[in-house]
Amino acid sequence: MVKSIDPDKALLLDNQLCFALYSASLAMTKLYKPLLDELGITYPQYLAMLVLWERDGLMVSELGERLSLDSGTLTPLLKRLEAAGLIARIRDVQDERRVHITLTAAGRKLKARAQKIPGCILAASQCSIPELVQLTRQIRGLRERLAG
Repeated sequence: MVKSIDPDKALLLDNQLCFALYSASLAMTKLYKPLLDELGITYPQYLAMLVLWERDGLMVSELGERLSLDSGTLTPLLKRLEAAGLIARIRDVQDERRVHITLTAAGRKLKARAQKIPGCILAASQCSIPELVQLTRQIRGLRERLAG
């Protein structure tokens, strides 16, 4: 049986899961900013590069699906990465509506410079690797349940 929520406590800011996630996200983004400034990319661009470092040559739609971004958000981000010389967008010869994203040599080289970032985040979190793995698993599970 589920306990009822105390109405006086239910709307306290510090009792809100949404605020805990939101404020943690802000803190995380703030932590990443100087690290990514060194690489010359933004946090959303970093996420796109992470996906491309995992699997180069994805279609824009596949990248958008992986990042949960629509094409209206993804296209400007990709244009900036292309202008920075980190990716190339190539139209499919069989279907021009399909656009593949490939890393350039500079984009592949950036991966080596980014390899220090996870260690910096681990140190700043003051968590052990198993703790971070468990926390990530829990947050991912929550996201999946909320998305239905």
